[in-house]
Amino acid sequence: MRIVINTRFSNYAYEEGYGRFTREISGRLASLSGADDYLFVYDRELREVAPVIPGLSAHVLGPPARHPLLWKFWYDVRIPAFLRRQRADVFFSPDGLCSLRTKVPQVMVIHDLAFLHFPAFLPKWQQAYLAWHTPACIRKAARVITVSEHSRADILRHYPFAEGKVEVVHNAVDPSFQPVDWEGRQLAMNRFADGCAYFLVVGSIHPRKNLINLLKGFSIFKKRLRSNMKLVITGRLAWQHGDFEDMLSRYAYRSEVRLTGYLPAAEMPLLVGGAYALVYPSLWEGFGIPVLEAMQAGVPVLCSGNSAMPEVAGEAGLFFDPLQPEDIAAQLSRVYKDEPGRSVMIRRGLERATAFRWDDSARRVSELLREAADRG
Repeated sequence: MRIVINTRFSNYAYEEGYGRFTREISGRLASLSGADDYLFVYDRELREVAPVIPGLSAHVLGPPARHPLLWKFWYDVRIPAFLRRQRADVFFSPDGLCSLRTKVPQVMVIHDLAFLHFPAFLPKWQQAYLAWHTPACIRKAARVITVSEHSRADILRHYPFAEGKVEVVHNAVDPSFQPVDWEGRQLAMNRFADGCAYFLVVGSIHPRKNLINLLKGFSIFKKRLRSNMKLVITGRLAWQHGDFEDMLSRYAYRSEVRLTGYLPAAEMPLLVGGAYALVYPSLWEGFGIPVLEAMQAGVPVLCSGNSAMPEVAGEAGLFFDPLQPEDIAAQLSRVYKDEPGRSVMIRRGLERATAFRWDDSARRVSELLREAADRG
């Protein structure tokens, strides 16, 4: 069986949810079935981090698709032509879109429908493209994968015609995230928080990550507890971050907040493992990989009680209303003051994280690709 995989998101300068899923799954598929032929396709020249596996074939199909008009050209002109030339049996596209102009069976991944719930957070031209193309791609695809039961229910609520073709394949966590000893925690505190304990936020900075309400909650926490706890925010400045930067410039506790910018993957296990707790105040997530990373690293998780986050954290998490800074502050105070409760959260998190494994997810994707090819 010849399988073409869209790996363009694993070639981005910043690896986030889509890129992580693409890299982890595509890098495992070949090892599951050596008899199959896998071809990776990118929309620009490869970076060093791209999942190029020895013996596998990588192909660059330009131009770089970074605009809806170029998305349309890449998926509906370049991809169909490539699939014909390569006599592909199935096309796997893990970034929320597929080709509308090919007869080759396709399996696509929709991570979430955030563009429907928060349209103002995207450029209008991008929002319009996704609003039209997402249902068209769902109709075209042989199977649709999503990363949580919450996202599956959301897809079926908005696109009920997808009933019977949507399958859940979870995200997972890299084994490099492990509990660190006291020496490691001290190293992390010295490096990232001036030697102090810190709450950690992981994710790119844009309005859906809800950092303004987090700053308000952290301010309430600082006033009440008067601790030297820091707030460390790691991630790139993505889009519409002006309001956050403006508030931070006037923030009473600005000296207590650290922005690391985007950090390479190799630095994240120490940063996460050294945190006092992970705080994840997002307004909407299809999954939330940082929640898993923290739990596997033995770090308590405080997160929004909406979308897929309760599904991922389970009984290991503390949840708050992300729109209520008082509620955020209350949970920050709770984990700070209740050391026995924090220990219970750590134990539950370590147990919970064992349920999510990339090998299991890749195995299920492989089965779905074969099913789609056989039906085709």
